[in-house]
Amino acid sequence: MDFYDLDLSDQVLDALDDMNFTECTPIQEHAIPVILEGRDLIGVAQTGTGKTAAFLLPILSKLSDGGYPSDAINCVVMSPTRELAQQIDQAMEGFSYYMSVSSVAVYGGNDGIRYEQEKRGLAKGADVIIATPGRLISHLNLGNVDLSRVSFFVLDEADRMLDMGFSDDIMQIVKHLPENRQTIMFSATMPRKIQDLARTILRDPVEVKLAVSRPADKIVQSAYICYEAQKIALIKKLFTTCPPQRVIIFASSKQKVKDMAIVLKRAGFNVGAMHSDLDQHERDEVMFQFKAQQINVLVATDIVARGIDIDDIQLVINFDVPHDAEDYVHRIGRTARANNEGEAITLVSEKDRQKFAAIERFLKIDVEKRPLPEGMEAPSATGKTEGKAHGKKNHDRRKPSNGKKGTSSPKTKPRPNGQADKAAAAGSDAQKSDAATSQPEAQEKTEKKKRRPSRWRHNRKKHRPNGEEGGDKSPQTD
Repeated sequence: MDFYDLDLSDQVLDALDDMNFTECTPIQEHAIPVILEGRDLIGVAQTGTGKTAAFLLPILSKLSDGGYPSDAINCVVMSPTRELAQQIDQAMEGFSYYMSVSSVAVYGGNDGIRYEQEKRGLAKGADVIIATPGRLISHLNLGNVDLSRVSFFVLDEADRMLDMGFSDDIMQIVKHLPENRQTIMFSATMPRKIQDLARTILRDPVEVKLAVSRPADKIVQSAYICYEAQKIALIKKLFTTCPPQRVIIFASSKQKVKDMAIVLKRAGFNVGAMHSDLDQHERDEVMFQFKAQQINVLVATDIVARGIDIDDIQLVINFDVPHDAEDYVHRIGRTARANNEGEAITLVSEKDRQKFAAIERFLKIDVEKRPLPEGMEAPSATGKTEGKAHGKKNHDRRKPSNGKKGTSSPKTKPRPNGQADKAAAAGSDAQKSDAATSQPEAQEKTEKKKRRPSRWRHNRKKHRPNGEEGGDKSPQTD
């Protein structure tokens, strides 16, 4: 369906025409008519499907039609991260180019000058506010903003906001909103907590659910089974074989991001790091350098897993297996955007095999397991390390070899050849007898074996005559 088939205002259509946007994505096709009708909506779709335009276009169209106060805030858009807030603000500028609609982005991590600019914009009653929960709560507590006449309330990436602990902040913001508002919620997933939130703040919503938790078809997925200590070396080999151009590496912690960036820089790669310890100016600078291709590799936490609009990412590497399938989809969804092709590689250590297998089962896919480069030894199929195997052998050497209670004395003299042959034959017969033992007898023997090590340590200190149970059957020396 084309945007011209929808009942959007002429100003919005003119902006879309300048941006060469003609065809709707599925989420836009289903969501825009519902929002234009004034109905509450909950939209569920995977990342990169055009959800931002799905709510901005109809809201801007309705604002351009008039009937809303010029001195009040008419729309509040909530975002989980400042990066996503910036992206929505940029999209807002393009879509509203031919409209006299004002907007202000409100998010933390900036200086006092930026805060004063936000304060002035809120006081004048900007038509649209794009805000992170914490920053908007700060302005509310200081009396800098009046939300009593808001007509549209949008929660973008609602599941992410709840994951980040913003549930109480959202409910506090809702208390400042009028009851007769139109509420729109977009989420990449639909867990129970999102359903509970929807029942609380939405009124008889229309639900639009499309392609939930499925990676884009054009993403070529693969994985390497390796040891944790091999991961950095493996990435270096991959980059040596195929020099990186547009790559994002996701790690589970900001410390790993810092360490990896340092190691890769020392190896001669053009790398930038993105994590929560950076202030807003530093984040903006890193993202500018990456978008301008001044750096080829971006090492990041999940802070950029959602809401970063870069269409030409060629490769995504999961340095760590994500916590769940949803995070996996969002990470690899940074590539193969805007109908492009892309690749996603996951490094799976021994301890993360079951977690990755659970992701495969949830997504109903079997990710290709690639062999490690030459010179790198892969973990065994069972996941047991060589140290554990050696430990088992050492433990077996402590067990008695004659199939009876007790152990050989360390001072025992070697048997003559004939006696050794008889002992070997007796041991073989004992093994056959054990195999034929009934289940109750086997359980009894198992219980005796469990007690054997303590008796063995005790018997080493005590001399027993030949033939006595628990003593040594071999000849003794006085």
